[in-house]
Amino acid sequence: MRLAGIVRTSRKVLIGLGLLALALSAVGIVTLLDSPSHAQEPGAVPARAQGLGFLAAALAVLGSSIGAGIAVSAVGAAAMGAVAERPELMGRSLIYVGLAEGIAIYGLIIAIMILGKL
Repeated sequence: MRLAGIVRTSRKVLIGLGLLALALSAVGIVTLLDSPSHAQEPGAVPARAQGLGFLAAALAVLGSSIGAGIAVSAVGAAAMGAVAERPELMGRSLIYVGLAEGIAIYGLIIAIMILGKL
């Protein structure tokens, strides 16, 4: 009975922290976005926008790498278990692990595309 109260409290805390993070990020985005200056050249990219581009590229690589790590850990463990029982499944298991690693490559490609626009 006591554990149910702890779980309920931790859910409330997690929801509260999530809402706090959402509010702080909304305030940060509104604060960081400047209105364009009229004296600014039309082709010039503000330094802050370039920094946000670098941040976007880093987040693309970060998210895809974490996703690929989770996928490879699950697929790799299952593949090694299958290969231990039936060694002829080695080729198929490598294909699945390679597909899971492709997630990181997609994130890297997106980051290169973002950096190419800066």
